[in-house]
Amino acid sequence: MAFHIQPQTRVGAPAAAAIPAHSLLGQVLGITALGLLITAFSAYAFGGIVGFGVGLLALLGGFALLFAINATRANEALSLALFYLFAFLEGIGLAPTIAHFVSYLGPDVVTQAALTTGLGLLALAVVVYATGLDLRRFQGLFFLALIALVLFGIVSAFTHFVHPTLYAWATLVIFSGLVLVDFARIRAGGDGYTPVQLAVQIYLDAINIFLALLQIFSGRRSRD
Repeated sequence: MAFHIQPQTRVGAPAAAAIPAHSLLGQVLGITALGLLITAFSAYAFGGIVGFGVGLLALLGGFALLFAINATRANEALSLALFYLFAFLEGIGLAPTIAHFVSYLGPDVVTQAALTTGLGLLALAVVVYATGLDLRRFQGLFFLALIALVLFGIVSAFTHFVHPTLYAWATLVIFSGLVLVDFARIRAGGDGYTPVQLAVQIYLDAINIFLALLQIFSGRRSRD
C-alpha cells in the first residue's frame, strides 16, 4: 500500500487535570514536532536498507506501543519515551514507502508533501483558534468514517476497486476533520488527555495526511 492508516489513540477514560490552553498547545506542538523529526531521521537513515516486510514489523511494533502509551499515562516521562520510540519505529516502517516514491519520482515529491502537511496543519490550527470552531461533537462520525476507510483499504488491497488517488483524497478529508477535532480539544484544555496522548493524536493525523498527499502528488507527477 502507498500509505497506512493507524487508529487514533482515543481509548481509555481521560482523567488528567485540565491544563491552560496556551500552555497545553505549546507542549503538544513541541512533543509532536520532535516526534516528527525523529520519524524523518529514522525514515532517512533506513531508506533503501529495510524492505516492506521489516517495515511492516516496525509498524506493528509501533501499533503495540500506542496501547503502552495509554497504559502509562500516569507516568508522563515513560509515556513520552514510549512515544519517541514509537516515532522512531514509524520512521522505519515508512522508510520503504518513501524510498519507493523517491526512486520513481525523486525527492521533490516527498518534500512537497511534507511542506504541504505542515502548512495545512498550521492553517487548520489557526481556523480553530481564530474562530472557535469546535467539531468535537462529530468525533464519533469521523471515527466511524475512519473505520470504514480502513475496511475499504483492506478490501481494495485485494480487489483494487478503489483508485489509490480517490482513497488518498478520502484519507485527507477524514484526517483533516480529525485535526480540527484534536485542535478543538487542545483549545478546550485537553478533555482530560495528557499532552503526550494529544501529541500522539496530532502526530497520527500528520503522518496520514502526509502519506495521502504523497499519493496525490505522485499521481499528478506521473501524469505530467
